[in-house]
Parts: sequence; C-alpha cells; structure tokens
Amino acid sequence: MVKRISCFCLFACALLCLSSCSSFAVIERSRHERSDSAFVQYLDRENIRCTSNNDVLMINGAHAKFEKLLEDISNAKHHIHLEYFNFRNDSINKVVIGALARKAKEGVEVRAMFDAFGNMSNDSPLKKKDLKAIRESGIEIVKFDPLTFPWVNHNSRDHRKIVVIDGRIGYIGGINVADYYLNGIEGIGEWRDMHSRVEGEAVNDLQKIFLDMWYKETGKRIEGEAYYPQHNIEGTADVAVVDRWPGKTPKSIRRAYANAINAAKDSLVLISPYFIPMPIVRKAIEKAIDDGVEVSILISEKGDIPMLPSGVWRVGYQLMKRGAKVYVYTGGFNHSKVMCVDGMFCTIGSANLNSRSMRYDYETNIFVFGEDDTRELQSFIELDKKNSYLMTKEIYKKRSCWKRFCGWLVTLATPFM
Repeated sequence: MVKRISCFCLFACALLCLSSCSSFAVIERSRHERSDSAFVQYLDRENIRCTSNNDVLMINGAHAKFEKLLEDISNAKHHIHLEYFNFRNDSINKVVIGALARKAKEGVEVRAMFDAFGNMSNDSPLKKKDLKAIRESGIEIVKFDPLTFPWVNHNSRDHRKIVVIDGRIGYIGGINVADYYLNGIEGIGEWRDMHSRVEGEAVNDLQKIFLDMWYKETGKRIEGEAYYPQHNIEGTADVAVVDRWPGKTPKSIRRAYANAINAAKDSLVLISPYFIPMPIVRKAIEKAIDDGVEVSILISEKGDIPMLPSGVWRVGYQLMKRGAKVYVYTGGFNHSKVMCVDGMFCTIGSANLNSRSMRYDYETNIFVFGEDDTRELQSFIELDKKNSYLMTKEIYKKRSCWKRFCGWLVTLATPFM
C-alpha cells in the first residue's frame, strides 16, 4: 500500500514539473510602466484584441443578475443566445425558460446550450421530457458533448456562462442558472458569486465564441450582420475577451492570468473558489509577493467538494507565510472568479484558478481596463472581506492533523484538480 502511494506521489510530482515547464510568462514587472499598459502589450503580442468604448456593468450577486437579465430578455428583438455549464431544473430555470419561450412565440430566435456533465452532476438535471417541452416552446436547446458509454469522452467540459442578446448585450461571469445561487445550500450557506453585463464591440467576441460552439455541436453555421451589428456605444472601458478552447487556445487563460499578475506593481486582489493554482500562476503570485506587491486572496471556509477546501487552505497558508493577506470567507461559499490589478484593470469570468479550468475545460474571461469598473468590482470584494477573517499561523495550526494531511494530498494532485 505504501509503495502504491509512493508511486502515485512520484507520478503526480512528475506531472507537476511537466506542467510547470510547458508554460511560461513573458511580462517582467517594471516600475517605469503602468501595469495596464504592460498587460495590453502582452495581449497584442498574443493576438488577443482589445476593443474600446465598451460599457461594462459589474453585477454583485445572482439576484441582481437575473433581474437585469430577465429585463434584457423581455426587450430582445432578434435573437437570444445562452451558453451555460448548468441549467438546473428548478424554479429560476423555469422563470428563465418561460421568458425565453414568450420571446420565441414573438418570433425571436432563441438558442441555448448546456454542458452534459454539468447537467448530469447536479441533483436536479434537465431530463428528456424537459428538453422535449423546451423545444416544443420554440427554443433550440442542445447538450454539449453528450456523455457516451463508457463515459470517458467528456474530459473537456463547457464551463462558460455566456449570454448574448441581439448581438448588442453580453453577459459573462460565474453565475449558472440554478436556485442555489439565489437561496444558498443547506450546510454551506449562501452561494456567493459575481457577473458582468457588457455593451459594445466586445459583445461580438462573445457572440463568436457562442456561434463557434453552436457550429461545433450542431453543424449549423450562423452568420450575418444581424448577429454582429455595428456598435454605437460610447463607453469608457477597453475590454479583452480571453477564451480557452482545448486544442486551439489551451494555454490562453493561464498565461493571461500569470501575465496580469506579473504586470502588477502595487496591489493584487483576487477571489477564486477552488484556489489550487497551476505552477505558472502560483509562481507569478509568489514573485509578486517577493517584489513587494500587496497581495490579498479571499478563499472560503467551506466548500462543496470533499477534501478540496483542505487543499485550498494549505495553498493559502503557504502564500500567507510568504507575505500575502489571506481572507477566509465565512458567509457561505464564495464562488466568484475575479481579480483586480493596481486598481487599474480587472478580470471576471468562468475560469477557476485550478487545473480543471486552465488545463481541460472551455472557459471565457473578460479583462476590463478602466479604473471605474475596477473600483466597482473591488468594492464588491471589500464587502466580502467584511464577512471574512484573516488567516494566521495560529488559526491554521488549530486545524486537525487529518485536515492538514488532506491538504497535502490534494495539493500533490494539483495537475488533476
């Protein structure tokens, strides 16, 4: 038994080293260049376009998100596109589907896509009869990469949370269509998350992601000016849409995160629910701390996956010893995926800072350049800090030997988490 565990540990370490060697960052921290300028230059080198004059609304929580989304759905004129990891078969889903069905009856094109694993893994999945009823209401709905026997075909999951309405309004963030975002979960408490609403040229990039996925799954190519309209928004934000598509742009998000962190000069504030970062991101955070950047990380006291919180605590503790401020959220489970750099730019989207998101899944984040939007997102984080306590050595040492052992075991398996 000991021999088997030793072999597993060696194998995991080898993969860890391999993953570290296969990724690299290109930004060097500079005291003579603004962090946002340095990161925009990185995006340009990577051929990731950054569009101007966008209007971005940061949305704090699921109640605010669904209120605004339902309003925008009711005003749709031509099409509504939705791509979610999870359409849970519950009350908010019925509200959203009902609103979509009414628009379909008016002649609005409605297309929706959900992930097969995301549907199967929740306790209230959409079943064949539900999908039949949805399609009969005029909504085109498809399952991304349906699971097939022996159920090993679905390693890359569609984890995105994107909505595009009339090609003019986009939604992107961490909130799925599920009641627990509104009501919490027994034994965990509030399920905390954030989202964003975008108007402007960046919506075209979100639209392309959706329509490319639609073509991949259905074989139907959808094009035309009605889906990519001209935008006359005079917003204040520059926005870059960074998308991870396995096989096409597999390293895009982890490199973007690492380089955004490397660009930081003064402050770095982030929330990630499954905070066991890949080496490229972990090393960028460690270097930021060593270079004197004020690094604040918010993790959750509780979690929804057995043993995983122990790994998150261990990583948090190691970074705390190095000099980061680690806040432990007590208001439930903080599922937000956000980061603010120097108060100048920020990111929000579907990607977690773990190998599952950065090595395997389909993910999308937006990077928003604008001090007002960054300040707004950071104010949400500051509110969450008020429901948190600072991790200390004394607090960590009070954790049981078993939890600390589990933390070691989980972090050893970083390449798989």
